Amino acid sequence: MPVDPSDHAAALRQYAAGVVLMTVQDDIDDVGTTVTSVMSVSADPPLVAVGLGAAGYPREVLEEVGSCGLSVLSADQAILASRFSSAGRPSARHLLESVPWTRGAVSGAILLDGALTTLDCRLSSVVGAGDHVIALLSVEAAEVRAPEAAPLLRLRGRYTAPA
Repeated sequence: MPVDPSDHAAALRQYAAGVVLMTVQDDIDDVGTTVTSVMSVSADPPLVAVGLGAAGYPREVLEEVGSCGLSVLSADQAILASRFSSAGRPSARHLLESVPWTRGAVSGAILLDGALTTLDCRLSSVVGAGDHVIALLSVEAAEVRAPEAAPLLRLRGRYTAPA
């Protein structure tokens, strides 16, 4: 008997996950979204996987452009995570006014200066997974930016820092 989707969601809310800002620069603007479904897939070659809503605009732009930036957020960046998780958000640059950032050399995407780590990535493939897709990303550049900072976590529907 299949698990009820609401039971599935309730169970996984108990799992603490790191919070990442994924950004994509296209010809028109910068698009960004908060994601918590990120995992390391391979060290050689360096690959990560990101889960995105199949019907979402970030997935569409990522597939169109073929590259993105990932910024692993620190505990003091919870407000940024909230800004990028709300519906109908404006351009990523408008949400990052007064927040220091640079552009990835490969993707041209926004990478946050205050992030724990940043990854500059190329899209390798996309696999359908129910109402989501798994984007397999080839990591072209990685930089540890704030090694002593506490990570931002998502647990039970809230952003939090480790105890």
